[in-house]
Amino acid sequence: MTFTPTPQQLRDADRRGREAASPERQLQAALRQAEGYRNFLASLTGLLTAVFVLKGQEDLSKLADTPRCWVIGLLISGFLALIAASWLGVLAVHGRPGEEIVLEAGRLLRYEKKRTKTIWLLVECARWLALAGVLCVAAAVIVTWVAPGGK
Repeated sequence: MTFTPTPQQLRDADRRGREAASPERQLQAALRQAEGYRNFLASLTGLLTAVFVLKGQEDLSKLADTPRCWVIGLLISGFLALIAASWLGVLAVHGRPGEEIVLEAGRLLRYEKKRTKTIWLLVECARWLALAGVLCVAAAVIVTWVAPGGK
């Protein structure tokens, strides 16, 4: 049994496709995705902080010098990456303060297209920074578990 669309269904699908491809709808979709990533990054940063505090060693001074430096470097790198990812998420959702939107139709359409591309780029960068941050924090926790104690 195969599906054969009616002419009306094809016209409706074509209309929905044109609407979805409009700069206004693309901008709305990009903003919704950016808002989701911003919320995800905020919860992820909090979760990772809790995991490290609860599951990592209580006192890093008990680690040997080299593993301790690695843990500190990984934690700093991880949290800086997560902060940068969160910042990019905020920029994607809210834009820069004081950004002027011109209401002339042609310029508005250009703005919507440019803003959509900017949002996608910021979200993509935020995704990679979040991944790097998670991996750094996870690696720091693993080093605290397996590194030999010093002193």
